[in-house]
Order: sequence, then structure tokens, then C-alpha cells
Amino acid sequence: MNVLQEQQQKEMLKYELCSEILVNARNELFLGMRFMDVALSALQYLPDSTTKSWGCDGRVFHFHFDFLLRTYQESEILVNRGYLHQIFHCLFGHIWNSPDQHAPDPIRQEADKTDWNLACDFTAEYLIDSLPLRCVRRPLSAWRREWYRKMEGQMHTITAQQVYRILQEIDHSSPEYRRMSEEFRRDDHQFWYQQPSNQRQQQNQKEWQDIREKMQTEMETFSKEASGEAGHLSEALQVENREKYDYREFLKKFSVLREEMKVDMDTFDYIFYNYGMEIYGNMPLIEPLETSEVKKIEDFVIVIDTSMSCKGELVRTFLEQTWQILSQAESFFRKINIRILQCDEKIQDDTKIENGEQLRYYMEHLEIKGQGGTDFRPAFLYVQQLLAEKQFHHLKGLLYFTDGYGTYPVKMPPYDVAFVFLEKDYQDVDVPDWAMKLILTEDEIQYEH
Repeated sequence: MNVLQEQQQKEMLKYELCSEILVNARNELFLGMRFMDVALSALQYLPDSTTKSWGCDGRVFHFHFDFLLRTYQESEILVNRGYLHQIFHCLFGHIWNSPDQHAPDPIRQEADKTDWNLACDFTAEYLIDSLPLRCVRRPLSAWRREWYRKMEGQMHTITAQQVYRILQEIDHSSPEYRRMSEEFRRDDHQFWYQQPSNQRQQQNQKEWQDIREKMQTEMETFSKEASGEAGHLSEALQVENREKYDYREFLKKFSVLREEMKVDMDTFDYIFYNYGMEIYGNMPLIEPLETSEVKKIEDFVIVIDTSMSCKGELVRTFLEQTWQILSQAESFFRKINIRILQCDEKIQDDTKIENGEQLRYYMEHLEIKGQGGTDFRPAFLYVQQLLAEKQFHHLKGLLYFTDGYGTYPVKMPPYDVAFVFLEKDYQDVDVPDWAMKLILTEDEIQYEH
């Protein structure tokens, strides 16, 4: 046997040993969380000399021989945690959802990428530490416990997106940020940014989305007892599987169809037009219609829950972003009729908006009134009174921004209703069957303008 063959044999033995270590980690995790069987088996194993530790790209678990063997010698639990850490990155879309593309310059993009990577590692570690499983359990430092409590105090369900926004407020050169990096970074993320093609990325992301949705279904039906032992994983899955909405498209649900003075080029026939011009010189046989049927918002009601439980900062954020969408010219007819109501347990304010300038003035001088209890019924009774007084001509819908805690009306109104929640302050509530429920992250409304 020559030197090359001997080296190849050593590498093969190393690979077989490392593969056995990873398979054992997968099997041990499976015994504690049988609802994760598909997720745990979704990665292939590949030794990779370009990394000093381990990482994954959504399809392949990349690892360095020496790092994996050294980690295994130190503790099998560390290998189990590292394996599950990669699975959580895939399950929750951390690999594909980096927000750094929104940054205006390369330096800011790199800083955003650093924040995103750390936010994803924090979230994965938080979920692992919430699991009451012996195979991943390790003592938590007081510093780590304190950060978990701090994050839990600022959000109901910890997600990478929420943690990312908090990290953006921390100076990267501060001891606090450096300590967080040392504490929570557990893998190499270079493979996230080396995806072969957009089509391959989308396919990979879709496969993990399917795994995530099936996993939630499994936890909620067949494995209820096991899912009860899943720490915060069940809540995180519910948030991630929540349907994502385009806020602009959602608002179109409240538009009405009506003719507007506008040349309708869709009905214009160029053949007859040119034929007439050729035969008669300056007399087209057909001209475009001077009116066009369009769907825009004419009558609309926005109700703001101003109870003590609804924070003024979130109310302002919601109104500002809704205004940025609605105030665009293509959203409205020339004449509009928007009523903005503030309501806690009774109507506190009613402002009528007929044009963009009034809407802008309202936003600049916004004053939250109320801060009492929460009762949704007065707003619907008040709108019903406005309808009886002929204050609306084509009221299509009502948008109710709230935290969800209050008394809902029983009877379905003669217009569409949507209760809107910001994810930052959201806890799962049941709205009436006749109403829509929209849960938005701050990013989902922030980038819709």
C-alpha cells in the first residue's frame, strides 16, 4: 500500500467514524422528539476543510474532521446540541432570510449580516436550552439566563427577526456584544451565503417549510404528549408557520369597483385606429374609452384600540405604515371618505379624512385618547349609526388595530372586518368566525412603501 492509498484509507476511516457520531446524535435526538424524525434525517454529511467547525446550507451538514472528533471527546451532549442547532437554522429559515439586503451601503450590510448571524444563533440556543431533554441539557450560566429573561421581557415569542432588531441597537465594539458572540455563536454560517442558485434556494426553502408545517401538525395532533415536552419549540413553529401577507395586497380587499375618468387603454384597438387614420387621414374608426373601471378605496374605517394594553408606540407605527400605503395616489379615488376612530370601552375620537393632506395632518398631530378598558362593540355600533345616517356610500371594510383582549360583537356586520395585530405585542387570540385576523411583523409593514 503506497502513501496515497494509506492516506485515503485514514480519511475514509475518519469519515465513517464521524458519520457514526452524527448518526448516533440524530438517533438520540429522535428518541426524545419523535415528531422531528423527518427534520433530523433531512441533512447529508460532508467533511469539509474550508470550515474550522461545522455548519449547513439546508441540504448538507458540513464538518471538519478534527473539530467533530474533538467535540465528541469533550462531550456527546455538545455534538447533540450542534446537530440540533443546524436543524433549527433550517427549520426556521435562518439560512435564507437574512435581512442585510435592505442596508444602504456595504459597511451597513456587513454589520446587519453580523447581527443576523448572532440573532439566529441566539434563537437556536434559546430553543435548545428550553428543551427538557437529557441528551442536550447542560448547566446555564447566570449571564445566559439573564439574557434569556431580558429577551422574554421584550417579546412574547423569541424569533430571530425580533432578536435581530434588538441587536441592531447594541454597539458591536461593546463588551456586551462581544460576550454575546462568544456565548451564543456555535457554528460556521459561510455556507448560508454560498447557495448555488435562486431556484435551488427556493426549492430547498420550500422543502423545509413543508417539513416545518407537517411537524407542527404532528405536534398538535398525534404527538400532543411529546409536544408538551418541547419547550418553546411549539410556539416558535406556530409563529414561523403563520401565513405571510403582503400588506398592500391585503388592503385591496377593502376596495370597490367603480368607473373613473381615465383613458382605458385596455379596451383600445390599434388595428381599427390605424386603419381609420390610413383611409381618412385624420379620422380614427375607434378611440379609447374616457372612463375605466378600477378598484380603489373610497369608504374605509380604521379603528384604533386605545386601551391601556395597547402601547402608543405600536399604534403610531401601525398608523404611519398604513398611511404610507393608503396615501399613494393609486390606492384612492379622487374623493375619499375615511373615518379614523379611537376606541377603548367607548368611542373617544372620530376624525373624518377626505384627502391626503388631512391624513398627513392627522398623523403629524396624532394624540392617543382613552387608555381605559377594551370593548370592540361600541365601534361597530357607532359605524352602524354612521351607515344609517348615510355617512358612507360604498363602505367595504373596517380595519381594527388591537392586542385582541376585549369583548367582540356577536353579529356579523354588512362589511368586511379585519383585526390587525403586530407580532411584537401579539398573543394568540380567537377572533369571530366572520372576521379576518392579520398578524404583521414590523418588517412586513415597514418595507411595503
